[in-house]
Amino acid sequence: MKIYTKTGDKGETGLFGAGRVSKDSLRIEAYGTVDELNSFIGLAVVESDNSDVKKMLKEIQNMLFVVGSDLASPNESKSSGFVIPRVEESHSERVEKFIDEMSEQLEELRFFILPGGTKAASVIHIARTVCRRAERKVVALNKQEIINKNIIIFLNRISDFLFVLARFENKLSGVQDVQWEK
Repeated sequence: MKIYTKTGDKGETGLFGAGRVSKDSLRIEAYGTVDELNSFIGLAVVESDNSDVKKMLKEIQNMLFVVGSDLASPNESKSSGFVIPRVEESHSERVEKFIDEMSEQLEELRFFILPGGTKAASVIHIARTVCRRAERKVVALNKQEIINKNIIIFLNRISDFLFVLARFENKLSGVQDVQWEK
């Protein structure tokens, strides 16, 4: 199978079961940014030395594929019998469990921190900022089209998760969070 189809050569791409749209449409921007987030999380997996962190991040990556599938398949699309994975409340609940487990092991934060610490924590902070951008794109899309509201909630939880994970990664490595100095 060839990787190139030439169907996008005129600046359009296909949505699953819903026709073609411009590659600069808000929907494509939204799931493209989710894809970018997933790539940075992949880099964080490579940079972390902790097997539990790697396991959590890989689970998040799989859930982000569901986000991409959900965004690439408008709610009214006709799937020809194919079941389109959709983001569910349980996805956010799973992320909340990760956050709670890590938070129990961290000191209470009493100051603002700068992105940094270890290389892995820094990459996780980059992923967090990309997640916030993806969330903004999805919120903007939601103003124009009907989307699954669970996606917005899930991305919000992911950004919280990544913030806590960056702190957790620093703790595991024995590196202090970088305190903001006014």
